[in-house]
Order: sequence, then C-alpha cells, then structure tokens
Amino acid sequence: MSKGFGLHTGAGFPKVNAMGAQWKQAGREANAQKRGQVVVKLVREIIVAAKLGGPDPDLNARLAAAVEKARKSSVTRDTIERAIKKGAGQTEEKVAFELVTYEGFAPHKVPVVVECLTDNRNRTAPEIRNLFKAGSLGQPGSVGFFFNRCGVVEAHHRDPLRDPEADAIEAGADEVEALEADETPPGTTGARFITAIRELDAVAKALQTAGWTVTASEIRYLAKEFREVDAAARKEVTDFLDALDDHADVHRVYAALK
Repeated sequence: MSKGFGLHTGAGFPKVNAMGAQWKQAGREANAQKRGQVVVKLVREIIVAAKLGGPDPDLNARLAAAVEKARKSSVTRDTIERAIKKGAGQTEEKVAFELVTYEGFAPHKVPVVVECLTDNRNRTAPEIRNLFKAGSLGQPGSVGFFFNRCGVVEAHHRDPLRDPEADAIEAGADEVEALEADETPPGTTGARFITAIRELDAVAKALQTAGWTVTASEIRYLAKEFREVDAAARKEVTDFLDALDDHADVHRVYAALK
C-alpha cells in the first residue's frame, strides 16, 4: 500500500495544521479549578482502556497512553492502579461506562462530533441537548461525512533529530504531522501518526519499539476540511466548544474549525 505522506520530517520539522488533533480547550489542564474534572476524565479513560484491552500496558497501547497522560497530569500511582484493576474486572466494582456519540453544528455551522463516556445515558442526553441549544444537535450520521474516522498515535522521541516520516513508514502509518511545541517535552521531536483503525495497535507498538513515547493511541474523527470564521464568530464557536468540553461526561470533542 502506498503511504500518503504530505510532508518531509526530521530536522526542521515544519509546523502544520493539526488535522489529526481533537478540540483542545485552551488552558484546560492548567486551570486549577478544573483539575478535579480533568483527573476524573483521565481515570475514566484508563478504566475503559483496561476494560477493552486488558490490564497490561505493554500489551495495550491505549492503556499505556492513558497511563502516561495521567502521570503527566500528576494523577497518583494508587489512583491509576485502582482504575486499571477496576477496568480489568479485578475488583467487585462493575464498569458501567458506555460510549455515546452526538453530532451537530456549533454556531456558524461548524460541524462537531462529541464523544461521551457515561454511566447514565438518560442523564447525559438531555444535558448535551441543552448545551447544543447554542448550535444545533443533529441525528446520528448527520455530520459524520465531514470527518474521517482513523487511528491516531501521538508520541515524542528523545532524539530531536529523529525522522518521524521514516519511522511512520516503518511502523505502517499512513500520514504523519508535527505536534505543537507545547505538546512535547523540551528537546524532543513530537509527531502525530495517522493510520487505519485496524492498524492502530500495531503502529503504536512499532513506534514504542523504535523509541517513541506514546502519549495517545486512540480512534478519532478527523475533519476532512475546516470552516474558516472571523474573530467574532470564532469566539462564539470556541465558547460553545469549551462548554461541551467542560461537561463531566464529555470525553472527546471534534470540530471542523480552522
């Protein structure tokens, strides 16, 4: 299969539009008032990852990435271990989370997909509908054609001169793009590798073998193209997306916003 790489990487790795990025609320992790909520979301991801792929991070790339992200956010070791055991069914607590997806438009017709991890769909649904009053909530599949659903691996390498494209080809990824500077530790090379869903786990493991530290390994909705809006409209859209992201049950927000 021919790989569709659209950029040259390595030294001088250029800054590109983050096609594979999810919506990121500005300052989310840094805001102390929201830290408890962020920890809850990180722990929930660990639980679900362990439930789906087992308790061993060496054999479960999604879990390894979730644990790495939790550690980076100073989640305690005991909390992480309890979450893994709970997700893997090693405790008496039952895991009742289900993934529920909502589609619609933010203000100014920006397509949005929202993934929720919830233990009570009847609670979550009306609350998400209420948030969408600032935009418009659609039926399942109503905006899906604005996105591709792909596997995404985000990682950094301790060698700042490492060639991400060469490793992407070796690992079997389809595309690679740069991470923003604030998404990688100083002195490292950061990249986002995009792959077919069925190849996600294999690509993540191959990158780990090549010395990459994986910080995300998951299935995402990637916008096919982005809506451009002026500054005033952008403020309305970002306020809407931030409100969604603040909801306790919202796990991921994807927006076709440039």
